[in-house]
Amino acid sequence: MEKKSNLKRRSGCPVSVSLDIFGDRWSLLIIRDMMVRGYRTFHDFLHSGEGIATNILADRLHKLEAVGMLTAEPVAGDGRSTHYRLTAKGIALAPVLLDLLIWAAHHEDTAAPCSLIAQMEQNREAILAETYRRWEQRDPTPLIPHFTAPLNPKVKPRKGRKKP
Repeated sequence: MEKKSNLKRRSGCPVSVSLDIFGDRWSLLIIRDMMVRGYRTFHDFLHSGEGIATNILADRLHKLEAVGMLTAEPVAGDGRSTHYRLTAKGIALAPVLLDLLIWAAHHEDTAAPCSLIAQMEQNREAILAETYRRWEQRDPTPLIPHFTAPLNPKVKPRKGRKKP
């Protein structure tokens, strides 16, 4: 078990320790983008669709590198460019992210097609094997599509807010 991090811990509880590492609103999305969308550059993450600010993105990439979730590798022949890559510690989150995706699709309104979620559930081991294969071979081919459809169009706006 790898046990190195300089983060201040709230407690020794494994869930709390995990949240100290990636419990903000952006870190798991960055890991997701690396893992299943093949993103490698600052520009890729910045334009992923969730609207992260450049200063927050830079901070999260630095934090994830500091805790050993990813590495920053200079691009050969281009001293200005950096490619980010998940470490073994980072790719080990693949089953967790798959379970989060399936859980949310079952219990919340999401843009993920039901047929895709059913396929992922039925082929869990194959999905994970392909995720690990792509990581090992540095294959940036996206594993899952962007879920860009509007979320729950039936939700009524909160009081005081107009419908878009």
